[in-house]
Amino acid sequence: MQKTPTVAILGLGAMGHAFATNLLKAGFPLRVWNRTPSRGDDLAHDGAHNAATPSEAASEARFVITMVPDFDTTHEVLLGDEGALASLPERGVVVQMGTIGDAQTQRLISEVRNRRPDVTFIDAPVSGTKAPAEQAKITVLASGDREAAEGIDALFDAISARVEWLGEAGAGSRMKLVVNAWLIHMMQGIAESAGLAQQFGFSIDEFWQILDGGPLAAPYAKAKLGMIESGDYSAQMALSWGLKDARLALEAGGENSMPALKHTSELWAEAEKAGLGDADIAVIHDYLKRLAD
Repeated sequence: MQKTPTVAILGLGAMGHAFATNLLKAGFPLRVWNRTPSRGDDLAHDGAHNAATPSEAASEARFVITMVPDFDTTHEVLLGDEGALASLPERGVVVQMGTIGDAQTQRLISEVRNRRPDVTFIDAPVSGTKAPAEQAKITVLASGDREAAEGIDALFDAISARVEWLGEAGAGSRMKLVVNAWLIHMMQGIAESAGLAQQFGFSIDEFWQILDGGPLAAPYAKAKLGMIESGDYSAQMALSWGLKDARLALEAGGENSMPALKHTSELWAEAEKAGLGDADIAVIHDYLKRLAD
């Protein structure tokens, strides 16, 4: 019987921690690293090795997953002085799962190839937020040499409900920007429509009841309307991260090609400056109300 490969996860935020938990449940030997080591304490209790550096985490792994907030941090944990790439065993696999941008992903692919031509680079950001990740119900937008990354299908099966293979490495990150541009447009539309309903004297529940059962009744809309109704904006996707992704999409697509997204990003930047960056993106509803008052 083939041995279950060891996985290293670099970055234990909401998504990375969810991946780690699900991999442990599926029986994968696991090594983890986070800048704040205590984020891995519960995982270590359940059998993971909580490493002191990215290099240590990768030293005995077949797969190294990076799930950190941005390109600079991803570059550092892979290619920095204590980065994972140098210590990754021969013919290992780097699985980049954060949202870091198109040009940034291409640069990372090139640098990994130049330093370690034996290593396979899989570009695999995800569609989904904290709760779906915890339930292993996200979609993986995978790209790269699937055959060279033998064993990756079992890894993805443990953390996701669906995997879409999109072609050469880099295609996953480009599709992620498309998906998140759509998500940001949706959220802005939900917030504005909910505000208009309230202005006319309708409750959020009455608004949803009109949508429910029809083609506009997206589960995502229901979840965000629920947040607006309750006023609980515990972050599934923080507004600051949504703003980051909007800017990456604008950078990749050219600002003039997406004027509505450009306007939304400017509005969300104002909301972030007003102290709402750590709240869920649905909080833009309350910011719009604040502007109207």
